[in-house]
Amino acid sequence: METWEVSVPDDRAEQRTCLICGDRATGLHYGIISCEGCKGFFKRSICNKRVYRCSRDKNCVMSRKQRNRCQYCRLLKCLQMGMNRKAIREDGMPGGRNKSIGPVQISEEEIERIMSGQEFEEEANHWSNHGDSDHSSPGNRASESNQPSPGSTLSSSRSVELNGFMAFREQYMGMSVPPHYQYIPHLFSYSGHSPLLPPQARSLDPQSYSLIHQLLSAEDLEPLGTPMLIEDGYAVTQAELFALLCRLADELLFRQIAWIKKLPFFCELSIKDYTCLLSSTWQELILLSSLTVYSKQIFGELADVTAKYSPSDEELHRFSDEGMEVIERLIYLYHKFHQLKVSNEEYACMKAINFLNQDIRGLTSASQLEQLNKRYWYICQDFTEYKYTHQPNRFPDLMMCLPEIRYIAGKMVNVPLEQLPLLFKVVLHSCKTSVGKE
Repeated sequence: METWEVSVPDDRAEQRTCLICGDRATGLHYGIISCEGCKGFFKRSICNKRVYRCSRDKNCVMSRKQRNRCQYCRLLKCLQMGMNRKAIREDGMPGGRNKSIGPVQISEEEIERIMSGQEFEEEANHWSNHGDSDHSSPGNRASESNQPSPGSTLSSSRSVELNGFMAFREQYMGMSVPPHYQYIPHLFSYSGHSPLLPPQARSLDPQSYSLIHQLLSAEDLEPLGTPMLIEDGYAVTQAELFALLCRLADELLFRQIAWIKKLPFFCELSIKDYTCLLSSTWQELILLSSLTVYSKQIFGELADVTAKYSPSDEELHRFSDEGMEVIERLIYLYHKFHQLKVSNEEYACMKAINFLNQDIRGLTSASQLEQLNKRYWYICQDFTEYKYTHQPNRFPDLMMCLPEIRYIAGKMVNVPLEQLPLLFKVVLHSCKTSVGKE
């Protein structure tokens, strides 16, 4: 379990209700009796440093059916009822930080600092002023926007991924350069760019350019061929929208299979390993491509189709908390990619890095995959430093998107198929509307 749990005896289970929303409680989470939904919401809000807004009078009713309507009031009640944010592990991983921590009473002033994001800013300033050398690395800096909002802040779990990146980089600093990487020697002496020093002009290593060009040549960047035009006034049904989503997934998957056969390292791995890699990463590859190179069609034409679909009251009522988390994370990721404006070169490198996952079970050439993964990791770093000299945090920001994509893809598997039309409608409408206001 993620936190210190006190199980509720079976004969009293119906008597225990969540102190936040009144749903059936599953135990003691972060100091108070609560349900799984409110436990997960509180953890995500604190780990991701979320700042919400209430469109009413900050006194919305919290119930099982209405708890998702106002995130501000839900988090406010979590704090007022004594949910203890210090019981959440700093790295966001499962397991309580301190099993003796119970509910807490905090002042209205402290609650206001949390709800407004002021406390998160103070924590960030503390680390920037007192952090050690690790905190000055590109993997541990705050994103350039420096706003405590879902679309621009980084969760503790994402920081953990970048800690791994830094350990990975430091492992190779000062070592003799392996034959695979002799064409990009400057990357092994990489250090974080100081914001006080102007970025230095530099050139892209010819070998890096060549390998990126090979990756781009393997990509099919032509517009998707699946028809997504609906005549005005036509009401799209749930079944029709689901069928369209399936056809899109088929086309995107077919493009991934064709991409694999054109990869510059295709002959270096066995068919068994490629089959294993594709079966484990195809959803991540489709999600990455949908958020980048095909985003204009997905968030344009497909969004127009989903706008013609009206879910029933029963569909709205039965929508799962897991689906809500996927929606929240997809919207965050869309805004992150929209902010970064990922180039085709960066997309091609990110896709290769994500695909070459040596941690997948059943692989016969894990060490070779690791070498390939490193190759494109460093090439991507080389390209972003060359192309975006005034964005020293760009490469870490790009790499931090990959574990988020992997997490979302894993969560989407658990969302019931009949809920996917509504999920896509909400995500596409929210993203298209927010971008249209910019």
